[in-house]
Amino acid sequence: MLKYNIRGENIEVTEPIREYVEKKIDKLERYFSEAPDANVHVNLKVYSDKNAKVEVTIPLKNLVLRAEETSGDLYASIDLIVDKLERQIRKHKTKVNRKFRDKGAEHDYFAFSEVNGSAAPDEFENDSELDIVRTKEFSLKPMDSEEAVLQMNLLGHSFFVYTDAESDGTNIVYRRKDGKYGLIETN
Repeated sequence: MLKYNIRGENIEVTEPIREYVEKKIDKLERYFSEAPDANVHVNLKVYSDKNAKVEVTIPLKNLVLRAEETSGDLYASIDLIVDKLERQIRKHKTKVNRKFRDKGAEHDYFAFSEVNGSAAPDEFENDSELDIVRTKEFSLKPMDSEEAVLQMNLLGHSFFVYTDAESDGTNIVYRRKDGKYGLIETN
């Protein structure tokens, strides 16, 4: 069963908006053999230029579904989010089923045999986009996050992996879509 946490920034989450979000995202349950117990985190933002951004995160046992979409219409953004999440589920389903098929075992992680009376498409059957075409090996140098951002920019990359000098943990800095920087700290 999906439980919803819907937040609005610069917008009041009215009952019709809440119902629309829940109705659309509830359709994802058809892809699972059992209804998943998950908290659906939905963040709705409206900017001064009247664009609406919708972010949805659904942490599941073996997978985290996450998508975001910005458009001039809040309801259109919600529809596009659901399409993105469906593609993620299908892609993951194909990957999981292929792994189990290669091992000779049956796995019923998703209920994909039929959706709306027709077989669900395996649009990701060709995983050529997942082929690793290059491997790099390097030593992680201890540094702070500011130095890591400088190194990332010098290399012209959108992310940089390094060892944090204080915690000795492996961290990642990355460039966000808004041009600012993010930091991922590992445990």
